[in-house]
This record gives sequence, C-alpha cells and structure tokens, in this order.
Amino acid sequence: MELRIGQGFDVHRFAEGRRCVLGGVEIPHARGLLGHSDADVLTHALMDAILGAIGGRDIGTLFPDTDPAFKDADSIVLLQKVWGIAHAEGWRLVNADISVLAEAPKLKPHIGAMLERLSGALGCAPSQLAVKATTTERLGFVGREEGIVANAVVLLTR
Repeated sequence: MELRIGQGFDVHRFAEGRRCVLGGVEIPHARGLLGHSDADVLTHALMDAILGAIGGRDIGTLFPDTDPAFKDADSIVLLQKVWGIAHAEGWRLVNADISVLAEAPKLKPHIGAMLERLSGALGCAPSQLAVKATTTERLGFVGREEGIVANAVVLLTR
C-alpha cells in the first residue's frame, strides 16, 4: 500500500458584486471573493492538496486564469476533474482536513452543506472530510476583512 500526503493553500480577496462561495456553497455575505472562477478558496486549496499528493501540477496550470473556459467556473466541477485524474491513477481518499481563516462571514452554519458538496464531488463519506473555520483575531488582511485564506491537507492511498 502506498500513502501520499498533499498540502494546498489558497487566498482570495473580497470584491463587491461577487458571490461568496466556499466549499461549493453560496454563503450570504455583502461581498464575494475575487477570482477568474467562482474563487472558492476552500475548494481551490483542496484541489491543490490532491494534486500535490499525486505529484501533479497546481490548479493554475490545469485551469489557467487566461483561459476563458474557466471564467466564473464552478470549483466543485473543477474538483471533480482533479479527483478524476487522481482516481484514474488508482488513488483513494483516506481523509482531508481543511481550515478556513475568515473574520466574516461566519461559516459554522454552512459547514454541513460544504461537507455534503465536497464529499459528493469526491465520492467519499462526509466523515472523511473535516472543514474548520477560525478567525485571525482581527490581525492581518484576514482580520481586516480584506480576504479569506484556506489550507488543506489530504492523505491518499493506492
């Protein structure tokens, strides 16, 4: 049995006139996240963690922001493509652990829905995923509510 660990990180700034999508769930908030796709920082970190574990390229290489095909793309669909690559190589998910740093919006009420969307995309049980949210105690750009950061770690086996 082969085990691989992957780590992913992403950050997006807030912008007016955008939806706030995290873990495939639209979160009610006055501002959304700026990006070429839907800017789902949580899902982007998870995709990069999976790609890291399989020795793949990053999501910017797979889904470049210069390609109009990915303009406003649903990151859950992109996650399904990334998982398709990993699964085709024989990888199975043991677990994923994702941390989101955000002063606002409050994410706790939405974590269950995020786990359902993410587990559906990965074809795994929600219990194989952990999504945690925390603040930075008003420190830094996250604390000033300028953006959101996400970190993800995955363990894969084949």
